[in-house]
Amino acid sequence: MAEPRKPERRSYYCSACGAESLKWAGQCPDCQAWNTLQETLQTPVRHNPRFDGYAGEMSVNRICTLADIEGEAVVGIPTGNAELDRVLGGGLVSGSVVLIGGDPGIGKSTLLIQTMTALARSCKALYVSGEESPEQIGLRARRLGLPRDALRLLTETCVERILMLAREETPAVMVIDSIQTLYTEQLQSAPGSVAQVRESAAQLVRFAKQRGCAIFLVGHVTKEGVLAGPRVLEHMVDTVLYFEGEPGSHFRLVRTIKNRFGAVNELGIFAMTDKGLREVSNPSAIFLSRQDEEVSGSVIMVTREGSRPLLVEVQALVDESPLSNPRRVSLGLEQNRLSMLLAVLHRHCGVAMFNQDVYVNVVGGVRIGETAADLAVLLAVLSSYRDRPGPRDLIAFGEVGLAGEIRPVQNGLERLREAAKHGFRRAVVARKNAPKKPIDGLEVVAVDRLSEIVDLL
Repeated sequence: MAEPRKPERRSYYCSACGAESLKWAGQCPDCQAWNTLQETLQTPVRHNPRFDGYAGEMSVNRICTLADIEGEAVVGIPTGNAELDRVLGGGLVSGSVVLIGGDPGIGKSTLLIQTMTALARSCKALYVSGEESPEQIGLRARRLGLPRDALRLLTETCVERILMLAREETPAVMVIDSIQTLYTEQLQSAPGSVAQVRESAAQLVRFAKQRGCAIFLVGHVTKEGVLAGPRVLEHMVDTVLYFEGEPGSHFRLVRTIKNRFGAVNELGIFAMTDKGLREVSNPSAIFLSRQDEEVSGSVIMVTREGSRPLLVEVQALVDESPLSNPRRVSLGLEQNRLSMLLAVLHRHCGVAMFNQDVYVNVVGGVRIGETAADLAVLLAVLSSYRDRPGPRDLIAFGEVGLAGEIRPVQNGLERLREAAKHGFRRAVVARKNAPKKPIDGLEVVAVDRLSEIVDLL
């Protein structure tokens, strides 16, 4: 006779001290912290006499070596959008879970409905919305000029009902818009709470792995710009994408933060139009504002985002400061690194800026996290400080060390070829980044020390 199933019990754990409470309260009774009790579902372990004692021979799983595993290469399904395929690692993998986050109104739902209508032509696609009605989604698809005959829609916020209908529909791709609007009947907390988001995502991930259904999860972000909900949400999914964009700009950047099926830090670039998001085939051109005449404080560098090089413009403005503590402002670059570079410039080149305000900006809203921008930043600062325009056909990249040396960066040859393709004629790089064979139309100036660049200017 089967043992009757014991009821599930809910408890509340403090995220600060870990204390357990049977009821929710605004303040933890142990550590006195406020709003730290989080609801958790306690599932009792059922007794199974087959696994009492030592019963290793009855285990289903076996220990094996990597050589015994025969797996086929993971092949991504093309989504019909080259930039989205790039950030996904070549396409959408069956059974994968992709989390997309971004500011409100930046274009998450627009990108997904464009992708789903394209995928619906070749496979079953289901769009689940907890924020919009079917009429609103239909109006958006009509405004964007998308085909509406194949994509299936569902408006529901209960996870159990969504999964029940999904088992009947058997979609190959499913969108959940958004994870913060869902709730599970096993918990009593409100939708969007930490427990609800964690448990809802766990059920969706389990369904994706068991059924081989690829799922897109739309996530809200907080005012700090991070995904709302528990941090474990990003650990549970296979891919995490962030939508970025400057206010007032029609360009959108999709950046890969985590990807189990491809490289991280990939960058997809889109342009928002009246017909939705469009791919940008030549991203380097949109970040270069080539002036008709030479201007001071502007230097072009070649950065690398994921698997491709990208040309961006670095601008600097140096002005005499009326303050006792001059300002150091950087947009798109790390501010502490700017202060360090100015100290290196003073120590090894004798150029003091302790009475100057220094402003550095990367054109187009791109954020550069690699050290290859050091050389371009210092060249732009020197150009603005001395009010001497640099050549329009010059590019520079390289890392500057504390001892004043110019260090090489990765993929130097690929960066130089990208610069030559866009018509640049001169390049200032580290000596170890100089190509062994000359590049047609590009003169490479290799330097070892920062003082050599000052003499060169």
